Amino acid sequence: MRVARFSLNGEPKFGVLDGPELVVLAGHPLVNGYETTGERVPLQEVKLLAPIIPSKVVCIGKNYADHAGELGLALNPEPTIFFKPSSAIVGPGDPIQIPQQSERIELEVELTVVIGQIAKNVSEANALDYVWGFTIANDVTARDLQFSDDQWARSKAFDSFCPLGPWIETEFVPDGQILESRIDGETKQQASIDLMIHDVPKIISYVSQNMTLLPGDIILTGTPAGIAQIQRGEIIECEIEGIGTLLNPVV
Repeated sequence: MRVARFSLNGEPKFGVLDGPELVVLAGHPLVNGYETTGERVPLQEVKLLAPIIPSKVVCIGKNYADHAGELGLALNPEPTIFFKPSSAIVGPGDPIQIPQQSERIELEVELTVVIGQIAKNVSEANALDYVWGFTIANDVTARDLQFSDDQWARSKAFDSFCPLGPWIETEFVPDGQILESRIDGETKQQASIDLMIHDVPKIISYVSQNMTLLPGDIILTGTPAGIAQIQRGEIIECEIEGIGTLLNPVV
């Protein structure tokens, strides 16, 4: 099931994708379930929004060995956690804005977990029971600031630095699917999610042991090698097999 968040008559709504249409839901699916209003709207006639606005955006760094290698970063035995603010989130089609503070902005396609219920100290064996679904994120990064600052916070936090979407796929099961990023149609990253150092159940369990995850929270699970600089006027696509494609222009 693909659950989208979209603007209808100026109001944010949730809907379930059914072919070329969205079946409008009566409320937030994590609160009201999948009760519908009976209304259907063509997908092409609505503006898709970021599929969720979480209380926190948890990110896992250095989770693909080749990516850590291309940045010259040492690998850790445990997942590396950092955060993005929810103010960095934008939806499909929204522009990525280049800030004046940085001279090198890069893309990072990432499989993103959407939490469906309160998760605290969950086991790896039960971790997927706490997942509502999966979506796609672009962990846009000011690479020069990442290395000039003592922490990664500023380099990851600018407005529009977390494109998210196009929807939440509730039936996705991580199993070797391909992640790919493109700039103006040219492939920059392409890898299997099986190359993750720490897999999805381990990540969820580990994060939940260090903080309580709330319904709607998201976890970005890391990016493979091939990161590339993005510039004004380009079109960025982040695609994950079985979920879809997230497209954003750069301004």
